[in-house]
Amino acid sequence: MKSYNVGIIGATGMVGQRFALLLHNHPWFKVKALAASSRSANKTYKEALGERWSMTEECPESLKYMTVLDAAADIDKIVSLVDFVFCAVDMKKDEIKALEEAYAKKECPVISNNSANRFTEDVPMIIPELNPEHAEIIKSQKQRLGTQKGFIAVKSNCSLQSYVPALYPLDKEFGVEDVLVCTYQAISGAGKTFKSWPEMVDNVNPYIGGEEEKSEKEPLKIWGKIENGKIVPATKPNFTAQCIRIPISDGHTAAVFVRFKNKPTEEQIINIWKNFKGRPQELDLPHAPKQFLHYFTENDMPQAKICRNLEGGMAVSLGRLRPDTQYDYKFVCVSHNTLRGAAGGAVLMAELLCAEGYMD
Repeated sequence: MKSYNVGIIGATGMVGQRFALLLHNHPWFKVKALAASSRSANKTYKEALGERWSMTEECPESLKYMTVLDAAADIDKIVSLVDFVFCAVDMKKDEIKALEEAYAKKECPVISNNSANRFTEDVPMIIPELNPEHAEIIKSQKQRLGTQKGFIAVKSNCSLQSYVPALYPLDKEFGVEDVLVCTYQAISGAGKTFKSWPEMVDNVNPYIGGEEEKSEKEPLKIWGKIENGKIVPATKPNFTAQCIRIPISDGHTAAVFVRFKNKPTEEQIINIWKNFKGRPQELDLPHAPKQFLHYFTENDMPQAKICRNLEGGMAVSLGRLRPDTQYDYKFVCVSHNTLRGAAGGAVLMAELLCAEGYMD
């Protein structure tokens, strides 16, 4: 695979920091630009971060003394340095949409961790193992934007990464009808640590703004089909969600209740999970987990602290599959929200798009 020069837009935030760690030794991608708000511009990355570095690993030496550029004012300079950018900015949605489209129109593809363009009809929202074919909509998006190379592709919300991968392959075989999901989400999903959010120590917050709507609506775009130059969301499965913030650093847990059109056996479900592979595994992409879905038979598994870093934080852990009195089955899932759920999922999507020729 050829080498690509990349930029990180929003490099000082928590997801931007995770991008920095994932990319500094990447076999295909070389970080050539770091960008953030005007407050951080013209400082070294180390200076711009100050006391805000939130990762357990050290900031990469190769990036510490790189000058941070202004994500908005320095677009021309940034796009001259890179083949594409990863975007994880903290701005208003309309500002994010305008910024991402500005990069795309400068012929710079954007791999976005933001929610602003998730429901733009010709912007693919890709979980690489599940709906890689949605990348085909990029051709229509380029026609709308008037670009040869520039486009936007987004990853879905971090909460989806634990339960949607478990349900998607089951739907193909047995028809998933109704899903009730309760997510228990780590504080890093809010860009926080216990140091910056002491109120969450020994506490549970039953409200995460906008999260339940995303958890119910976004899966239907992933299940959707490309028709007449846009992605048309599916009408099923029916999702209802409740999302709760819990006092854990990393790792989102989901308790899932599911009803099928054609009820499978427990053995059939587990076999599908164990044998499921997607396009990233076929292509042996650098950040693709060898085993995407791991099923645990122990009654007290999966646990976030134990399972969140499985396969570099890119695998999904499943367990406690059992019959339910109102739905057909219930089970529990865990995924790492800033790796599989955020920066890692975006890097894997970029690897997929590179391997399939969308970045050339």
